[in-house]
Amino acid sequence: MKLSTHIATTILGLSLLTILNACGGGGGSSGVGTGGNSGNTTPPVVTGPAWLSFAHDAQHTALAPSTAQGGVGAQNLNQIIWEATVDLAPPAGNTAIHYGSPLITANNTVVIPVKTTANGNFQVQARSGYNGNLLWSANSDYILPAYDWIPSFGAVLTAANRLYLPGSGGKLYYRDNTDSAGGNLQTVVFYGAGAYAAASSTFDANVYINTPLTADASGNVFFGFIVTGTNPVNLVSGFARVASNGTATWVAANTAAGQAGTVNGAMNAAPAVSSDGKTVYVSVRTGAPSSTSGTGTGYLLALDSSTLATKGVAQLTDPYTGAPAWVTDDSTASPLVGPDGDVYYGVLESNFPDHNARGWLLHFDATLTLQKTPGAFGWDDTPSIVPASAVTSYTGSSSYLLLSKYNNYADFPNGDGKNRMAILDPNATEADPVEGNTVMKEVMTVLGVTPDANFPNKPGAVKEWCINTAAVDPVTHSAFFNSEDGTLYRWDLSTGRLSQKIWLDNGYGQAYTPTALGPDGAIYSINAGSLFAVRTK
Repeated sequence: MKLSTHIATTILGLSLLTILNACGGGGGSSGVGTGGNSGNTTPPVVTGPAWLSFAHDAQHTALAPSTAQGGVGAQNLNQIIWEATVDLAPPAGNTAIHYGSPLITANNTVVIPVKTTANGNFQVQARSGYNGNLLWSANSDYILPAYDWIPSFGAVLTAANRLYLPGSGGKLYYRDNTDSAGGNLQTVVFYGAGAYAAASSTFDANVYINTPLTADASGNVFFGFIVTGTNPVNLVSGFARVASNGTATWVAANTAAGQAGTVNGAMNAAPAVSSDGKTVYVSVRTGAPSSTSGTGTGYLLALDSSTLATKGVAQLTDPYTGAPAWVTDDSTASPLVGPDGDVYYGVLESNFPDHNARGWLLHFDATLTLQKTPGAFGWDDTPSIVPASAVTSYTGSSSYLLLSKYNNYADFPNGDGKNRMAILDPNATEADPVEGNTVMKEVMTVLGVTPDANFPNKPGAVKEWCINTAAVDPVTHSAFFNSEDGTLYRWDLSTGRLSQKIWLDNGYGQAYTPTALGPDGAIYSINAGSLFAVRTK
């Protein structure tokens, strides 16, 4: 179901939500439904690598651990074991909502961000990954910033099993021993608890966390925030770092970018941390928005992870037109740091929608001084890392490849609706299928399964792939993602086939969703306003 009836906002006479053709679910069931392993069945002891954040880790690789790293391999898509709602008050019909990523501890506790009212209000629920039983829950007073699509509520786990979640006024809540039913939320405020206590209503009304949280290997947490009015400590929009001991620092977004005027951290863009922990990558949007969806131009920044001092700045430029690319607040694209340190970030085309609203996946070296070959899709996608060895047919020289959504929206005259997922070689090239400029080479693609009856004039048009990040399992050489048709698929990277599928729910209009893997090999996918836990039995 398209979102054409949801939004009146237009760009170039076209609804942004129509042409950015979201997908997924609308209105999950309340509570938890269970499959074969339900009720009070004693969960087996599970210890394995955790899924700590959006796209798995601080680099946003979405790559599950290998056998050498303790990975057990993804299970088969045989059965929905349990289901839990992520939206207690979904709107009727289309749901222009970015749901936060589930987090999974090493002991198989699944932490679920849940929207509790129609216009926001959030809680987290901790459930057994084995049977979905509720272990504990906690409410947050988080207040959403101004939005077009409802932004994501992005919590994070640290390696020490501390859970952080956003609160109102820019503060964070945290809870240790995430697997324990007993425990209380504590508070940390990056600009000072005393300052917040003295003027909490002022800060709550003017300071909003607007990105998911990211934690590095040492437990330092990074996030972006927007400031909309005056406040006692002269905060302006920027980025913050909170250490595990509560000490904190922040930097103004315009200072970090070296730009005057209004500069905000890009909505929903989770900071990424380099593998050595020394650099944090964030994105900003500058200039007056061209629509109420918050579309403008922007920059990618490299910040010192200790001081937040600027180390590098790259303007986000359309590789076809050479003009500044668009950064939209409707996107959840976040920076990805590759194993070689290269950085990837998705944007919209400057001549929107001439690239069929596919945008571009921009590609930089670690210092952001060298712009490399882009990918042909990027606007609302964080690509996943695929070890080159997992793709049997690959004969190139790259040590890793990228898994990207590759929709070609039928809403446009040149879009054929043949929506695909793609494995891309970041170091090889071909001509872009739409504009003809040089882009990353397609190693392998897979076409969507279900015909899209909304476009009878586009033979071969299929339902969109419905993700903002896919989960990759190196043990079984598989990738997992869901579709607008309401089905979760397994892509066998050795054969190139969609080798397994399981129907979750009817497809509805919904913003793109993340996929995650548990330490027992269970697969987690969001559809129809619910989180589904899928495994063999």
